[in-house]
Amino acid sequence: MIQKIYLDNNATTQMDKEVFEAMNKLDYPANPSSTHFYGKMAKKELQKAKENIASYLKVKPRDLIFTSGGTEAVNIGIRSLIEHFSNSHIIASDIDHSCVYNTLEHLEKKGFDISFVDVKKHGAINPEQIEPLIKENTKLIVISAVNSETGVKTDIETIAKIAKNKNIYLFVDAVALLGKENFSIPKGTTSMAFSAHKMHGPTGIGLCYFKHNVNYTPLLFGGPQEDEKRAGTQNMLGIVGFSKAIDLLKEHLPKARENMLKLREHFEKTLIENLKNISINGEGPRICNTSNICFKNVDAESLLILLDRENILASHGSACSSGSIKPSRVLLNMGINPKDVRSSIRFSFSRNTTKDEIDKALKIIIRLVKKLKS
Repeated sequence: MIQKIYLDNNATTQMDKEVFEAMNKLDYPANPSSTHFYGKMAKKELQKAKENIASYLKVKPRDLIFTSGGTEAVNIGIRSLIEHFSNSHIIASDIDHSCVYNTLEHLEKKGFDISFVDVKKHGAINPEQIEPLIKENTKLIVISAVNSETGVKTDIETIAKIAKNKNIYLFVDAVALLGKENFSIPKGTTSMAFSAHKMHGPTGIGLCYFKHNVNYTPLLFGGPQEDEKRAGTQNMLGIVGFSKAIDLLKEHLPKARENMLKLREHFEKTLIENLKNISINGEGPRICNTSNICFKNVDAESLLILLDRENILASHGSACSSGSIKPSRVLLNMGINPKDVRSSIRFSFSRNTTKDEIDKALKIIIRLVKKLKS
């Protein structure tokens, strides 16, 4: 098989072999709700995994809820906080991942008042934009730690302080943060969403941090799993894999962050030096692995097809919306010209990406862009 150069790691990452091996060791019928021998073994594995992840995040195991993925974690984190309120106000942005944005649109249709902050070309909410929007009935602030399309980071520490001082709930989508750099959940954060497959873990398993003693409204009804917060038999294979992926972060960070940042800087510098009329989308500080580039007057769809033929795999943006023929909502709502949006491609690296791969990709990208412009 011809070797591919995979530069779409914000869509999903290659599952680490050690994660796969850890999951394979769970070679028995594992339902932690069962009372027999295997059930007790599974329950111990569940507790062990939750304690391990809680230790990494510096929270209590009781504050964690295993989910089917990032989308469910986001829905729990937002809707379980707000749906028991009536006539309440939410502050958010309109450039978040579709699982956040569409959840907010759903709430808006149900009568919730939502103020969408204009992030402009900076690409993230600035803390000073929050306070002027706070009303007497503001109950929730929704932010993304990292924008999955541009990689622009939000100052969650400062916004968490505002939320804490104003006694407002704060939800953070941290799916694009986990695995890229070390962080702590700031005081003032009520809920936070994570996903394993964005950091070399398995698909189909996510996690919601939900602060203990905060009023909680379950989305699913059934059994008493996850302390009666999320009904349904736990995905033990996914949970074991998630826990192992967390173990690997302890080994790889912060060095992996430094390596990805060096690769991204080399990647962007080389393109800027060799191509005319290109720009980086998102003016704010960015996460180490993401580069969203506008190749002006080049049709991004055509470039992506040509790159794919030459075994370079990248994307327009979020995998949950890139199947659409519509231009990126994120970039449009940042105020970027629609023509430039249609000329933009996201490249996202992982800790497995090598300089040799980047150098090979650069030669091909530069050649193809010049060909399309000729």
